[in-house]
Amino acid sequence: MVKKNEALPWAFLDEYRGKEFNGKWPTLKEMFHISVLRFKNNECFKAFSPKYMVFTYAEAEKKIKEVSYYLLSQGVKKGDKIAVSGKNSPEWAIAYLGIIYAGCIVVPLDIQLKDSEMDTLMSFGGVSRIFIDKDRIDNIGKGLEIIEKISLEPGSSYKYVLDLNGEEKEGFCADGEDIAAILFTSGTTGTPKGVMLTHSNLVSDCYLAQGNMTLYPSDVFYAILPIHHAYTMLAVFIESFSAGCCTVFGKKLVVSQILKELKEGKVTMFLAVPMLFNKMIAALMQGVRKKGVIVYGLIRFMMSLSGAIKKVFNINIGKKMFSFLLKNLSLDTNRICICGGGPLPASTFKMFNQLGIDFVQGYGLTETSPITHLNPTYAYIESSVGKKIPGCEVKIVDPDSDGNGLIYIKGPMVMKGYYKNEEATKEVLSADGWLNTGDVGHEDDKGYLYLTGRAKSVIVTDGGKNVFPEEIEDHFQLFDEIDQICIIGYLQNKETKAEGIRAIIYPSDAARKTYKSEEDLKKRMDEIVSAVNKEIQSYKKITRVDISSSPLPMTSTKKIKRNEVVKLFAD
Repeated sequence: MVKKNEALPWAFLDEYRGKEFNGKWPTLKEMFHISVLRFKNNECFKAFSPKYMVFTYAEAEKKIKEVSYYLLSQGVKKGDKIAVSGKNSPEWAIAYLGIIYAGCIVVPLDIQLKDSEMDTLMSFGGVSRIFIDKDRIDNIGKGLEIIEKISLEPGSSYKYVLDLNGEEKEGFCADGEDIAAILFTSGTTGTPKGVMLTHSNLVSDCYLAQGNMTLYPSDVFYAILPIHHAYTMLAVFIESFSAGCCTVFGKKLVVSQILKELKEGKVTMFLAVPMLFNKMIAALMQGVRKKGVIVYGLIRFMMSLSGAIKKVFNINIGKKMFSFLLKNLSLDTNRICICGGGPLPASTFKMFNQLGIDFVQGYGLTETSPITHLNPTYAYIESSVGKKIPGCEVKIVDPDSDGNGLIYIKGPMVMKGYYKNEEATKEVLSADGWLNTGDVGHEDDKGYLYLTGRAKSVIVTDGGKNVFPEEIEDHFQLFDEIDQICIIGYLQNKETKAEGIRAIIYPSDAARKTYKSEEDLKKRMDEIVSAVNKEIQSYKKITRVDISSSPLPMTSTKKIKRNEVVKLFAD
């Protein structure tokens, strides 16, 4: 929230309006170029692994333009869809912006997708070219009309992104309502859901989010979560270059490597998911416990005192008081930690703030670019996922007696729709621009949002991954020993609020005749689940199996009533 008498964080754009761009917001290309004009010698993109690499804003734009020149020399047209898929790296960022500079549409793809899954999305999305890591490049796009594959890493037989160049030529001009990126939230089965985000969606969301959090050109962001995901793409990558900050790219989600890169990069802005923050605080407090009961008790008392002073008087004494502990987490240079992508225990939220870290939560969806809510560091509420950012409207539909109902969002950050899926678009987006988030909660009179439920079917893991039950259920279609299966979430850990994936199975009559004892029947169902678990990504693996003694409730169209199954098998 912008305080009274403070200039809006995006007020500087007035100096460039009419010169570098027209209208309310610049495009992504114009936004980056404005930052080059303002901060050309600032470090822009940096990586420490597998080798040290750094680009200033001026150097980054030179490479970005060379990528765009190459694409234009190869005959790309305005609106061509070009995919980027790989581990986080400066090359990924340069490829992304090179596509934008050429006037094309970026399609970021999860590098963890199977070859067949990636091909499905590229085919559906009409992708003509792809920038991808060298270990995947040979196996992608077989049988598809992919014009060219370009390596994001050196040492491949394919062209390397940083070696590209061509005759200097200005890219096709895009306006705010043109699609900048298509992000697939699902799609390995059925009709894929490609969220169409315009330049105005992404740029407005980027600047408006700064209404709840001030950024400085001296800030250093850390991109450790997969950058294809809306959370990292906007809240780290785009936010960083909008304000002249530096992005440090991390490739391995390994705590020891993360701590090393946080320290080397002197990171000030650390955005992650609950799983990572929970691990970090647990390891820290475990170390404190080893110092003995008296020391542990004293430190916890001092943390409580520090937290109270920070909360009541907005005075942060914890940063200096606990600097010796923060160094163990490589957070001694850190300014702000932001948690998103999943539920966070209030205890984790509280302890980071007690240690002197400005630790806040945010909320949003891929369909909202994604930020809609963010806790201001000076006015955070531990039980809230955040205060709505400027320009965001919220309404609670069909609230219950406690005020909890379906959360609807409206604003410039709301997507244009789902790519080639008008039916799915109409299901969630009204003609007047209100998006049904599918989440349940309430909003207080100050604009803070509180979540009390999840989307009807989506399971959100502790690592912030969205798991669609239908994607897992489809893997069981060929097993005739299963008559019905329903995938639901279950609470694995009350303290961390981590959700696991649970399969409710009603075996076929044939299976019941073959495996007559309950023990043998359960053993066979477990074997089938194990076989499926080997086929799917690790975060989608089923960790609990229950056998139903009666058929699962169904609709007249023979669809399982998931909500009723959840109630029937509630713990």
